[in-house]
Amino acid sequence: MTTRTIDTTVLDSSAPSAGAKPSRVFPLLVFLVTFGLLLSDYMSRQVLSAVFPFLKVEWALSDTQLGALTSVVALTVGLLAVPLSLIGDRWGRSKAIIAMATLWSVATLGSAVATSYEHMMAARLFIGLGEAAYGSVGLAVVLMVFSPTRRASLTGAFMAGGSFGSVLGVFLGGILAVQLGWRWSFGVMAILGLVLVAVYALLINDAKLARHQHPGNTEIEPEDRPATRTGRAPLRTLVSTPSVICAYVASGIQLFVAGTLFAWLPSYLNRAYGLAPDRAGVAAAGLILLMGVGMIVCGMVTDRISHDAPQRKWTSSLVYVSLSLVLLGAGFSTAPGALQMLLIAGGTFFAAGTAGPAGAMVANLTPASIRATAFGTLTMANNLLGLAAGPVVTGVLADRLGLADAMQVVPFVSVAVIIALVVGLRAYPSSVRRARATFPA
Repeated sequence: MTTRTIDTTVLDSSAPSAGAKPSRVFPLLVFLVTFGLLLSDYMSRQVLSAVFPFLKVEWALSDTQLGALTSVVALTVGLLAVPLSLIGDRWGRSKAIIAMATLWSVATLGSAVATSYEHMMAARLFIGLGEAAYGSVGLAVVLMVFSPTRRASLTGAFMAGGSFGSVLGVFLGGILAVQLGWRWSFGVMAILGLVLVAVYALLINDAKLARHQHPGNTEIEPEDRPATRTGRAPLRTLVSTPSVICAYVASGIQLFVAGTLFAWLPSYLNRAYGLAPDRAGVAAAGLILLMGVGMIVCGMVTDRISHDAPQRKWTSSLVYVSLSLVLLGAGFSTAPGALQMLLIAGGTFFAAGTAGPAGAMVANLTPASIRATAFGTLTMANNLLGLAAGPVVTGVLADRLGLADAMQVVPFVSVAVIIALVVGLRAYPSSVRRARATFPA
């Protein structure tokens, strides 16, 4: 009888099956097309920020109302991410992706023809409905065709699509709004989304994904326990360890900062520096682009340093969050000028650096068969605690204190993130053991 050695870095076996010849082209195709749709997702979501000044004047809106238009999308995503991700796991991930992308693109077109604040709010709600499970299902699709050893890098790179999509949405939205009117900002995003849906439907389906699944992303049921009827792990494994709960919480709260930067940087630059809406949009786009680069770099660094010591995913996250807190806290407390922009740029680089490590933590502590649902749980935390709360809370503070003072407060929510990461790090060894006992690979 032979004894199989288990790699404690992941719950999935990463050894390829005998005779397997995994394709290198199809996984890259999956990443590129799925990433392209994520760009469309965030372009449709964040183009609104570029037209805030136009809507504020045309419809006489308060900052709280503007923040609510942003937050309703994230709130809808947060509330529906888990049930819709579960449907994606059951129904078929590629079919779910096509349906979701079609819905958010049509809803974005609805934003272009909105005639009132209430109509815009309804359209934004349907955008959130379409986007609710895309990040989780899309990431599950990407990870299933790549080696588990690349999870932090792939998660960081994939989730950076949110930053890059926000950049493109704010950048193009500001230019289109100035040149053609704000309605065209939404119309162009909708058309782009529908084109990408057609490309995805032509190139990717569930049968192809199953054939190209990396052999390291399969689960082995223990011999002394019958397989579940569905072949999937029980849902309780999504929250079965203290560390995975801490990963959800830390990731979500840190995105309070990132979500605020997404929504309010254009307006901050417009008010603090007197930039026109299109120039403020371009400048904010550059900073959000830097955030996306930071997500990729932080994910790659995390994979490299944690290859033989998985607990370093937690310590690297602590470093990223601490740097974001110090740099953004100092930046927004400094008078407008070159020094302030340098500090804000540095803090923005690290503001979402936890995205890749958090996704890897969740993947390492949950079973592959319900991975989209696990990422849906992470998405729920990211949106309810972060992307939904950040813009609207900052809007409320801006109405009471002014936007400049409100932005000084925002970075300090990272103190709660640091606490959650410290707790998760201390519980990690026991959490790995508990996860393996609950659903070993």
